[in-house]
Amino acid sequence: MVALERSPKAAMNARIIGSGSETMVLAHGFGGDQSVWDKVLPCLTKHYQVVLFDWTFSGAVKDPNLFDPLKYSSYDAFADDLIALLDELHLESSLVFVGHSMSGMIGCIASIKRPQLFNRLILVAASPRYINIDDYEGGFDDATIDGIISSIESDYENWTSNFALLVVDNSDPISVDNLAKCLKRMRHEFAVPLAKTVFRSDKRDILDKVTTPCTIIQTTNDIVVPGSVADYMHKKIKGKSTVEIVNTNGHFPQLTAHLEFLAVLAEILGFEI
Repeated sequence: MVALERSPKAAMNARIIGSGSETMVLAHGFGGDQSVWDKVLPCLTKHYQVVLFDWTFSGAVKDPNLFDPLKYSSYDAFADDLIALLDELHLESSLVFVGHSMSGMIGCIASIKRPQLFNRLILVAASPRYINIDDYEGGFDDATIDGIISSIESDYENWTSNFALLVVDNSDPISVDNLAKCLKRMRHEFAVPLAKTVFRSDKRDILDKVTTPCTIIQTTNDIVVPGSVADYMHKKIKGKSTVEIVNTNGHFPQLTAHLEFLAVLAEILGFEI
């Protein structure tokens, strides 16, 4: 395991809020930071001790030396950081992990490395592979992914605004603007290698090693992750899994349909909103 040079808690802006007897870990995705959970936090902190943090690529992390593109060319390094953070916080078993987008696969990898760490994985708009291949529909062809990465390289400022409009339901302009601001805060020199890591990843082979019970949360219309991906993950994950649909457009149900998102979590986990 490659450790962060600083303590994970300090490096990742980690904090614990809430006073529940159980612990929930919230992990954001590409270009985001822990603020993407702001709408759901007031409810969750009534029932859980909630761990929030920023991945080292996030614009909320001020020290640029903490993100090494070579180290983070694989999700495994992120999973190691997650485990190191939870160890530092003395949270070593029976946690609920909620991972959005790329963090869904990171949580799966962490659960394989440390099987006792989580008692449930909640995979929100997650995907093991974004590129179509053979009979697998990931949502994009190679040329489209090449175009996305080229746009990030050549005109990051414009790409961030356009991407936010594509992945967040436009009926919620405040959330669109907030995500665009998150993306713009992320350093351009981090965005390019990270996009390559995410959009060219293929973690389909780990799914049959995941034994932790999983809930896969999918929106009705996600341009990044088609519904077929949720069905594929449901079939391939070794542990017990279910698919839950949140009736909203886009890739961020915690932003654009947070009450319905909370209702799904409440039903799964057995708490009241």
